[in-house]
Amino acid sequence: MKAQTRNAAINTVLLLVLVTAAWQLLYWSFGDAALRSPAQTLAYTVKLFSGEMIWPHLRETMAAFAVALLLAAVIGLSIGFTLGYNRFAADVFEPMLVALYSIPKITLYPILLLMFGLGMPAKVAFGAIHGIIPIALFTMNAVRNVRVVLIKTGLVLNLGRGEMVRSILFPAALPEIFTGLRVGFSLTLIGTLLGEMFASQRGLGYLLMNAIGLHNIDLLMALTTILIVFAATASIVLLHYDRKIHARL
Repeated sequence: MKAQTRNAAINTVLLLVLVTAAWQLLYWSFGDAALRSPAQTLAYTVKLFSGEMIWPHLRETMAAFAVALLLAAVIGLSIGFTLGYNRFAADVFEPMLVALYSIPKITLYPILLLMFGLGMPAKVAFGAIHGIIPIALFTMNAVRNVRVVLIKTGLVLNLGRGEMVRSILFPAALPEIFTGLRVGFSLTLIGTLLGEMFASQRGLGYLLMNAIGLHNIDLLMALTTILIVFAATASIVLLHYDRKIHARL
């Protein structure tokens, strides 16, 4: 286990070195007109966090993302367990879910704006719809793949639907469910940021759009780096626990 941890740490360091080297090479190729160097971006990011400008926007984005992820998880799990447990319902609604998942979500944003208006509700809804369907599909397939003998045992014990889910289906399907939550995490974050970029006056997505419009490369590079570091760190942590859960089986 220690060897695996050490190898993972070494691979992470090598990846960071390669990314930084590629970034520096791109900067040398395109210059200040398009990019900033890693050192310049790091210095500006530190300056950004030492000031007051970014904090209200960061809190706004994290609040919207947290609510959107909670809604995506609760609704996605509920749909997934319902369709996984009820074969007839799955046959009816699964094609609809897959068709809805294939639609570019940005086309739904005008409808969400009419429903929720500008501000927090719209971007929460936009973030949530990105995560609900993948979580639902992963959960549905996970429940379907639960061994039949476990379900028959629950029926023999006369377990109700709620108790069946809590005691048998959820523990047995947890590895695949967690994978769906990991995918939903990333997509919900993307949806929340897109919601802020197109119709919001606060948040990191709003700052990104302003930076693009004003050609503020320093701010653009700093915000992009912050989001990449956050997403990558969260992904590494979730992947670690995902592997641990799968290894227990």
